Amino acid sequence: MSQGKWTARIRRAVLVAAGATMLATGLTAQAAAAPPPPTPGEVSPQVVGGTRAAQGEFPWMVRLSMGCGGAMYTKQIVLTAAHCVDGTGPETGITAIYGVVDLQSPDRITRKSAYVYQNPGYFTAEGGDWALIKLASPIPGAATLKLSTNTANDSGRFTVIGWGAATEGGPQQRHLLKARVPFVSDTACEAAYPSMIAETEICAGFPQGGTDTCQGDSGGPMVRRNANGNWVQVGIVSYGAGCARPGYPGVYAQVSALASAIAARAAKL
Repeated sequence: MSQGKWTARIRRAVLVAAGATMLATGLTAQAAAAPPPPTPGEVSPQVVGGTRAAQGEFPWMVRLSMGCGGAMYTKQIVLTAAHCVDGTGPETGITAIYGVVDLQSPDRITRKSAYVYQNPGYFTAEGGDWALIKLASPIPGAATLKLSTNTANDSGRFTVIGWGAATEGGPQQRHLLKARVPFVSDTACEAAYPSMIAETEICAGFPQGGTDTCQGDSGGPMVRRNANGNWVQVGIVSYGAGCARPGYPGVYAQVSALASAIAARAAKL
């Protein structure tokens, strides 16, 4: 990996550690420090061009207390982004919220974390912005999201979901929001992000901007329907230059390239 690419990837990790502070001219990981509880009515109807999700529409979605998203991989393991966590080992300080689109709903299910695995390849030329969080106990009946294991699903239009900011630099959301974004080729994405790792990253967004994931959406899934009509995860929200800017698509960990490693590690947790 060139020195320039290494510096860019370290920078986005540092941004998360510092609370995902926005830099007007630099790459920003799509995460943020956990927001304060929203007040009643403090909800935008859109998330960077998106709309509010219905209860049960994406039943495997998880909100994590560090201000990231995730998806239930098993009834006890959440898949999220490597840059959302601090390392590998026992960890009891993360709270996961499951089962609701409204984070203040009395029906929400919560679990504390027990262990975190952060992909060590994220800090090397291999890339791979993924991590696994094992919860203290399983969630009975929890819906799980299958991973895309081949590139057949890595094109067309995708759906992104999260509780992140509705505008660049804006507040986190109380209600789950969704948006649709188109695939962006590696060539076009590399023009915007020379540090992109094509082998383990996939990009999505409109050339004119206007629709995107944003701060607080990190770790959440990018999904689409497969040939059988079932939701599969094709990406993990990773980073981007601001939010929904023209010419700067969102960058996601490419699940099809990482699925076997994720499965192997999850089997050992």
